[in-house]
Amino acid sequence: MDPKELSGMTDSMVAEGWIKSIELIFTYMELEDADRVRCATYLLLGDAIMWWESASVALNLQTLTWDSFKEGDRNVVEFVRKFEQGCHFLPLIANNSREKLRHFLDGLRPILHRDVRVAGPTTYDVVVSRALAAEQDQKDIENDRNDKRFYQAPQQLHSQ
Repeated sequence: MDPKELSGMTDSMVAEGWIKSIELIFTYMELEDADRVRCATYLLLGDAIMWWESASVALNLQTLTWDSFKEGDRNVVEFVRKFEQGCHFLPLIANNSREKLRHFLDGLRPILHRDVRVAGPTTYDVVVSRALAAEQDQKDIENDRNDKRFYQAPQQLHSQ
């Protein structure tokens, strides 16, 4: 069927076009949800695989549906998509790389804004990659914090 691979997540139009193209193949092949997810993740490369690795942390891969896969963790990804769509209506931002970078950075949640700004991004693609990485870092911190609470609770019960 010659499915195309997806290597980037910053252009939402490309990602949505990719999903539509592989859905045609999946429909033709009459694939179930689990098979669709496995096939799709096999086709991810570069930034797209990094997105999947961060998005899949909080998912139960055994029960993941195709619709849930398409949603993934849409926090930064969804912001990128909406930002890109908005840029089509604001050529003064879309056609000025400095303004595009500034407006994107200003739209991030404060903690991500801080983490990305400190890294000193110089291009829009770099700021998007760093925002995705900063979001994953925040998830890792939250997961670590939750793990520590989980392990501390049983110890506290035993000491009483």
